[in-house]
Amino acid sequence: MATYEAAEIGARLDRLPASRYFWKLIALLSLGAFFELYDLGLTGAISPGLIRSGIFHAGAKGFFGLTDQATFASVTFLALFIGTMVFSPIADRYGRRAIFTFSLLWYAAATIVMAAQNTAFRIDLWRFIASVGIGVELVTIDSYIAELVPKHIRGRAFGVNQCLQFTSLPAVALSSWLLVPIKPFGIEGWRWVALFPSVAAIFVWWIRRHVPESPRWLAQQGRIEEAKQIVAAMEARVSSETGEKLPEVAYSVQEMEPPGKLAEILRPPFLRRTIMLATMNFFQAIGFYGFNNWAPALMASQGASFVKSLQYTFMVAAIFPFSPLFFIFISDKVERKWQVIIGALCTAVFGLLFSFQSSPARLIICGCLLTISHGLLSYGYHTYQSELYPTRVRARAIGFVYSFSRLSTVLSSFMIAFFLEKFGTFGVFTFIAFAMLMVILAVGIFGPRTSGLALEEIAQ
Repeated sequence: MATYEAAEIGARLDRLPASRYFWKLIALLSLGAFFELYDLGLTGAISPGLIRSGIFHAGAKGFFGLTDQATFASVTFLALFIGTMVFSPIADRYGRRAIFTFSLLWYAAATIVMAAQNTAFRIDLWRFIASVGIGVELVTIDSYIAELVPKHIRGRAFGVNQCLQFTSLPAVALSSWLLVPIKPFGIEGWRWVALFPSVAAIFVWWIRRHVPESPRWLAQQGRIEEAKQIVAAMEARVSSETGEKLPEVAYSVQEMEPPGKLAEILRPPFLRRTIMLATMNFFQAIGFYGFNNWAPALMASQGASFVKSLQYTFMVAAIFPFSPLFFIFISDKVERKWQVIIGALCTAVFGLLFSFQSSPARLIICGCLLTISHGLLSYGYHTYQSELYPTRVRARAIGFVYSFSRLSTVLSSFMIAFFLEKFGTFGVFTFIAFAMLMVILAVGIFGPRTSGLALEEIAQ
């Protein structure tokens, strides 16, 4: 009986039509993701201010003789690696809703403390603590969205999610441009920029009240009655909004899934997917964060002044929220793996073009094209990796493969600094182009098809 009812939960969700209710859920989860990505955007945005204040040092004169900006980025992504690798399984154990709330409060509190520090070591320490929370949060949100929305709008749901959360990147770039060069009320501008994520604490309980626990997760835990109550409430909301009779439920009875273990994704039938996604994540992060964490420095290396580099970075970042809107129209029509491949290819091409530009207009145009490419790549792989594993192990599986992107950014932060110093912007984007080639090969050769399929069907 439990098997019958658990299978029914996913089928009841997947047959629901799109409605305002689903887009509201996506918007609320995206609000949490907004603060997470804003915090990640601090890595490149406030580094010039930290250097100007004397806390960070330009060049290889910082902590342990390393570049302070590279150390700051590496500490951030080392903590993200730990958060995604070590702590993401707790979302499979304790639920999406509880961990979403806890991790949001965790990183907001730690970021407030970081903004009050006056030494590079203490800033890096509290940045590390905050970023562990961010690592847990981003994995939980991907699992949450994949499990809540019907299969026929899953691609569009991730597109809207990316659009809303990416508004954080121009927000952090604008605030850095306006505040980092000055001292409002005698307080250094970079501190004001870093303090903004504390606003997340105000929203967290409001979000928690309006977003239900994942019915798929509840059903997998054997909490069938709770799952049925949530699905019934969702059905009532959707039926009321659409004014139409809901479609009939069509499903097949499946075996009751046992609790998931990490070892499961390291053996057939999931081993091939795990290797493919780990490889993709390791190399895609070099392209995405190699530009976004270093945008002001890369602009400066092409001849922009301190203030102009922050201004150009904002102008480029302003396109981030709009780029996913371009992809919503193709999100559920073009096979997911090809969206990832096209995003990686465009990142390589436009990155190399960027390295040959010196005029402000061309720098901004190439930067915007890079941003659009990053948007497609990010949207594509976030959706893709959330589809490839069963509910019982989804969060820990995403956390495991996603952690390789964090690990690579720890290493690539120093590699970007090395290539920028030794070979200039062209060297940086040649390195990024090689990484994008690895993404194309991994996904193109080994990636399965997922578009239009139910999560339970993909997991078979």
